Amino acid sequence: MQEDRSQHVPTQFTLPDHWLLAGWLLLCALWPLAAFAQVFESEGQRVRLTTLTEGLEHPWSLTFLPDRRMLVSERPGRLRLVDADGRLDPEPVRGLPPVAAVGQGGLLDVALHPGFRDNGWIYLSYVAEGKGGYGTEVLRARLKGKTLSDAQVLFRMLPKSSGGRHFGSRLVFDRQGFLFITLGDRGEQQRAQRLDDHAGSVIRLHDDGRTPVDNPFVQQAGALPEKFTIGNRNIQGAALHPETGELWTHEHGPQGGDEINIIRAGVNYGWPVITFGRNYGTGTQIGEGTAKPGMAQPLHQWTPSIAPSGMAFYTGDRFPAWRGDLFVGALRDQMLVRLKLEGSRVVRQEQLLKADIGRIRDVRNGPDGFIYLLTDSPRGVIARLEPAR
Repeated sequence: MQEDRSQHVPTQFTLPDHWLLAGWLLLCALWPLAAFAQVFESEGQRVRLTTLTEGLEHPWSLTFLPDRRMLVSERPGRLRLVDADGRLDPEPVRGLPPVAAVGQGGLLDVALHPGFRDNGWIYLSYVAEGKGGYGTEVLRARLKGKTLSDAQVLFRMLPKSSGGRHFGSRLVFDRQGFLFITLGDRGEQQRAQRLDDHAGSVIRLHDDGRTPVDNPFVQQAGALPEKFTIGNRNIQGAALHPETGELWTHEHGPQGGDEINIIRAGVNYGWPVITFGRNYGTGTQIGEGTAKPGMAQPLHQWTPSIAPSGMAFYTGDRFPAWRGDLFVGALRDQMLVRLKLEGSRVVRQEQLLKADIGRIRDVRNGPDGFIYLLTDSPRGVIARLEPAR
């Protein structure tokens, strides 16, 4: 029931309602974002989700500098600096190459050279326009202040093609210092089975762009020597296993058949000859079924699709029960998926934060032992998972 104010006689000065509202809005604007953290229950772990940074336009990837600042790529073509407390530098990093923000493409992954403290190299994957259309490219440059310098293009996906789908692309250095670049099939399925085409594969290079002499197709006539695998649909998550050092990836399937794979030299991962996915709309079978001799089976697959993006093994000490678990961001159903492993087998999975934060584009271990997330949105955020008491 509404209060009858006519029965009250003011005994002191009272602020007008619109002043009170203005004061409350000002307090909300100044209050630290951490004050609005949410607490969730998960299997064996109570967690707090804290929003650190807001106002990012379709952020795609995040990496940590040695001083704990963050580099964040925005798909429209900007690279941003964020300090350790989540404050976004209003001025984007200068010196980026021309980026084609078309469809699913734009500025994609950002990674540091393993020897970054000594050489200052950062690596970017992005979509560029060229003869025939668009394709994924990779460059390295040195970050000096807020400017990239000494830029060198190390890889250009060929052939380029029209359309804005399935560019990949994650960048991962292995323990031997080789650079792996994940690519998509560009929405043209049969390209993933061609050795003379970069599409639908994983690329392996030296850190300066040279092709390793022991790449699996180097001696094969007509094959592109940079290729390390074939038969991949669209890999948007990649991470090194913390114990074995193997490269694990996940890729999108069509209407199901999202896959987790271990990347090995010369392996054919089957797309589009074998898949657990189905044609959009009709639901009809793609290719020859779900298995074929000479083609790898996934370690794990999701049907229906979760639209995976971003992936990290948890290696910190803040969540002891989660150490060694694999975390996968999901665009569909807007969630974080935690996978419990026994060797290379997925033995259990848990869905976290479903519809609580938005489309999770990237997942990273923080140097502080927390888990960091990026959300894919015109007003994307950096969020942090912490233990809650």
